[in-house]
Amino acid sequence: MQNYIATAPKHMEQLLVEELRALGAEEVAETRAGARFKGTLATAYRVCLWSRIANRVLLPLASFAADSAEALYAGVQQIDWQNHFDLERTFAVDFNTSASRIDHSQFGALKVKDAVVDQFRQRQGARPSVDTQAPDIRINLYLLRDRATLSLDLAGESLHRRGYRSEGMGAPLKENLAAAILLRAAWPEIAAGGGGLIDPMCGSGTLPIEAALIAADIAPGLLRERWGFHAWKRHDDMLWRHLRHEAEARRARGLEHMPAILGLDANMRAVRSARDNLLRAGLEGRVRFECTELGKARAGAGAAPGLVVANPPYGERLGRDSDLAALYRQLGDTLKRGFDGWQAAVITGNPELGKRMGLRAKKIHPFYNGALECKLLRFDIESRWFVSERPFPAPLPAAQRGDGAAAFANRLQKNRKHLARWLQREGISCYRLYDADLPEYALAVDLYQGEQRWVHVQEYQAPQSVDARKARLRLREALGVILEQLEIGEDQLFFKVRKQQKGKAQYQKQALSGRFHEVTEYGCRLLVNFEQYLDTGLFLDHRPTRRLLARLAAGRRFLNLFGYTGTASVHAAAGGAHSTTTVDMSNTYLQWAGRNMALNGFAGERHRMVRADCLEWLKAQRDGERYELIFLDPPSFSTSKNMQRTLDLQRDHVDLIRATARLLAPHGILIFSNNLRRFRMDGEALDGLRIENISAQLLDRDIQRNPRIHNCWRITRD
Repeated sequence: MQNYIATAPKHMEQLLVEELRALGAEEVAETRAGARFKGTLATAYRVCLWSRIANRVLLPLASFAADSAEALYAGVQQIDWQNHFDLERTFAVDFNTSASRIDHSQFGALKVKDAVVDQFRQRQGARPSVDTQAPDIRINLYLLRDRATLSLDLAGESLHRRGYRSEGMGAPLKENLAAAILLRAAWPEIAAGGGGLIDPMCGSGTLPIEAALIAADIAPGLLRERWGFHAWKRHDDMLWRHLRHEAEARRARGLEHMPAILGLDANMRAVRSARDNLLRAGLEGRVRFECTELGKARAGAGAAPGLVVANPPYGERLGRDSDLAALYRQLGDTLKRGFDGWQAAVITGNPELGKRMGLRAKKIHPFYNGALECKLLRFDIESRWFVSERPFPAPLPAAQRGDGAAAFANRLQKNRKHLARWLQREGISCYRLYDADLPEYALAVDLYQGEQRWVHVQEYQAPQSVDARKARLRLREALGVILEQLEIGEDQLFFKVRKQQKGKAQYQKQALSGRFHEVTEYGCRLLVNFEQYLDTGLFLDHRPTRRLLARLAAGRRFLNLFGYTGTASVHAAAGGAHSTTTVDMSNTYLQWAGRNMALNGFAGERHRMVRADCLEWLKAQRDGERYELIFLDPPSFSTSKNMQRTLDLQRDHVDLIRATARLLAPHGILIFSNNLRRFRMDGEALDGLRIENISAQLLDRDIQRNPRIHNCWRITRD
């Protein structure tokens, strides 16, 4: 009996354990991103051939302490590599490290490679060649807390590469993720019971093809020609041939009892790609792929209830997700109309989209599609699980409202009258109408005027002491009043609950269904999004600050740090800035900022968009360009996997302001802004800088009720 390791993507470990036990492995134990097991060489070969979940099958050769390059080198040389492969064979090294002193994987791989080739050179006077693309032998070393596990990779390349798929459409699922989805969705049991499978958005066909391999008892490794053990000196070719013959016989028997499997897609190019993959999988005629629109997908007449499985778009790319809400709604409608009594499984990168389907999920399973965390939503398609999809609680009609609703309506009327002359004089079309003026109606109501009027309503999260039923009733009253008073339809009302956010949550997407709407501000055209984020992309309390920047910008080089959607850069450019530089770590926001700039005719080399961690970017600019006007508007707290460290504004503001002020040209101006209510400026620590608090000067009438939400300073060199 020999120890082995099988690796798998995160959240698939349990499925891997179940699979290993079914394949005859013993003493199976789940690990992080994999499992350990014991077995014979036949067991390891069988896992390579039959595992639908694993990425790799590793044969551990040694475990040793490696807290230095020298210790790593010495540990690798303990192995007599001539016992494993010949001089004429090529090899490659995979090196992964975690919580160890050797923290650079490329350096670690180089040391392992050196140890191997030096041993061959010392003993045979020549060295084997390295081939990182298609090596005969693949060596794996995993370093965890300075403890190395050195293994041979028996698979050679990831087992998810079955050998049937060419370049897919868009970003296709990996084959082992597709198999995991099907296993979690109970496809083997459904197929055994005579049920079929339909994928109404099949793309390049990975899910239907993997479903066919499962249903027909076909080993997923049968198509592969290269294996990591083929060049291994201890490879038992007779044993391997026996296992392959056994798998081929099972395939022949399984194909005699195939259920109906159908893949549909509205894109004919995707259907052609799926058919090509099907041909390479040796399953032509066993699975059908057709070009059909989503809304026309139906279960065949008289077909036994089966499984609908889908991998719809996630909306990762800004500007290309405007119809995703409608797409998910259409998917839900298709399931309800055409697949009564069936089961469904939908993998999505944002569960909020799943809610648009109007079906209550019976189970939710986490997965990763590459680096993106996803959820597998499983449904029973029965009328008792249908839910009506509404983006906000149902507004109460006037006849059902209490006395408080009348007071709320009066306050909206009073505020509109109070602001009307000022709004007309200033030419303001986007403003806050109401901000929790009445404690019973704790809402912020913002109006945005474009080709039509939109209303963005945010409910301040009530404390636990408030009766939840009463709070919801008052909310429904308020929504009814807002629709009537502002004369808008429900499609023009957008609602969110605004609660205290922690860490990066305040900047995360709320949904991926948002469409962009154009509004104007002091002659600038700006895009807002009412659905996709907690904020709309246009901070209303920053309006006077943007106006100030426009007045200061003429002829100046302008720097916008933590640039968000670039609205400040648009106003600076409109004010005559010589150039603008917008820095933000989010590619999504930079794309949004670029669209805002282009919408106003500002493009080219004079208007740069820089994707970077602002803290690290500032460090790298010591000898770089200087700016006559800088806008610094950092978040109160920020952390990200792309950041070198967290940003805590109260703790870090002195260092941040100093680093930014170094980029000021002579007589330059830094406008520093934030929304941290309890922020305290440490002016004493910022000697050499003249700091003027201009917060009170930058509060327009619509924001004055809540002045603490906006802090602003004008900073120049002393």
